[in-house]
Amino acid sequence: MKKIALAICLLMSAGSTLIISCNNQNETKAVTKSGITVDSMIHRGEYLVTIMGCDDCHTPKVFGPEGPQLDMTKRLSGHPASMPLPSVDGAHSKDWVLFNPILTAYVGPWGTSFSANLTSDETGIGNWTEQQFMKAMRQGKSKGLDNGRPLLPPMPWQNISKASDEDLHALFIYLKSTKPINNLVPAPIPPAQIAEMAVEPK
Repeated sequence: MKKIALAICLLMSAGSTLIISCNNQNETKAVTKSGITVDSMIHRGEYLVTIMGCDDCHTPKVFGPEGPQLDMTKRLSGHPASMPLPSVDGAHSKDWVLFNPILTAYVGPWGTSFSANLTSDETGIGNWTEQQFMKAMRQGKSKGLDNGRPLLPPMPWQNISKASDEDLHALFIYLKSTKPINNLVPAPIPPAQIAEMAVEPK
């Protein structure tokens, strides 16, 4: 029943029309106006997150026998707020793009950017509306706000913006269903401050 309640809340927040149907076991399932069950939409969203490579940047890594591997216990939680970054020679950032070892922090001509927390926690996208999510993916606006800063590299929002409304809706529904992980990702660091860059543990 908790799963059903969550599904209904997700669809209401997305502004979808609900139809409640009964199967042979007299269980109810939430169905969208397009006739797709919420479970199916969540699975579709997870599938898209996987094949689109969202984990490459937004999921921290652990090192195993074959090198860096996804830490699925922290899936999609972004750059760990507790992970300090070493200082970087500002001259290098003009000609190179640098990645930290777990591929969650990036230094380049734009400054330093950190992969965002995409989980359903309030430090992630827990408080986002679907309209905000659409604006972020379609227009590259941070947090989907009109006055938000641009999303920074390597976030490929220009490619994601070509996705259909249905696929972006599935992505949003899936992300809203994820385990909430409290992780307040640091704000980007402007280019002028790169030479002095050091994010202290919190």
